[in-house]
Amino acid sequence: MTSLDKPTEDTTEADDARAVTEAALFEAFGGVRGMVETVLPGLLFVTIFTLNNDLHMSAIAALAVSVVLVVVRLAMKDTVKHAFSGVFGVAFGVVFAMMTDNAKNFYLPGMLYTLGLALAYIVTSLAGVPLIGLILGPVFKENLSWRTRNPGRKKAYTKASYAWGLILLAKSAILFPLYWWADTEQLGWVLVTLKIPPFLLAVWLTWVFLAKAPAPIDVFAEMEAAEEAEKAEKAERERRQQEADAALPGPPGADGEAADPRGGRHRRA
Repeated sequence: MTSLDKPTEDTTEADDARAVTEAALFEAFGGVRGMVETVLPGLLFVTIFTLNNDLHMSAIAALAVSVVLVVVRLAMKDTVKHAFSGVFGVAFGVVFAMMTDNAKNFYLPGMLYTLGLALAYIVTSLAGVPLIGLILGPVFKENLSWRTRNPGRKKAYTKASYAWGLILLAKSAILFPLYWWADTEQLGWVLVTLKIPPFLLAVWLTWVFLAKAPAPIDVFAEMEAAEEAEKAEKAERERRQQEADAALPGPPGADGEAADPRGGRHRRA
């Protein structure tokens, strides 16, 4: 390898690491489709309510489109975790709004979830088990190896979790005063507006931190390698045992002589 080859290889490895990180983040957070599924029910609710102030029609429309999104994913045999989470979130909002007969309460469960998630990111980071690492560890096939075996990635996960927590806290600091002071339409449009930008900022910061971190330790590959090594060792032990058995002297008469009943031997005719 020449001195000119190494920078090229390092650049290629760095590009590969970034590509893997981007793909993992895309998978974990649902990508463009996941964002659409997150925004669409709330957007439909606030649009219909702004036009006719009909809580029931707005709520039913939002819930119906959430169910349709799940059905479409099922029909396409695609992962449904993001769509299902959207259905549950919308269902809680619909039930809460109708029980209280207050359209503004359609947004309250989601706001409380956002606040709780922000606190979870910060608390788990303080505890040394950053939530973003728990989420992305299986995606990167490293599970929890970053906690004890890869301090550079643990540091990156901690930074990313703090970023998520602070961004979501800032979002909550905007929405909760509006919940008390603004009307349903104002709160709804601000909430729809704040769905994507904070999310994209948090994902981008996560990508920045992880792109600079050491590569993940593929614990699944390690387990497969350990299993293969164990199988090879077992096969080698069996081979040696077979060789040892073959080298042992045979039973009486195995060398072509027959045993004499009086204690001697005579050669077979």
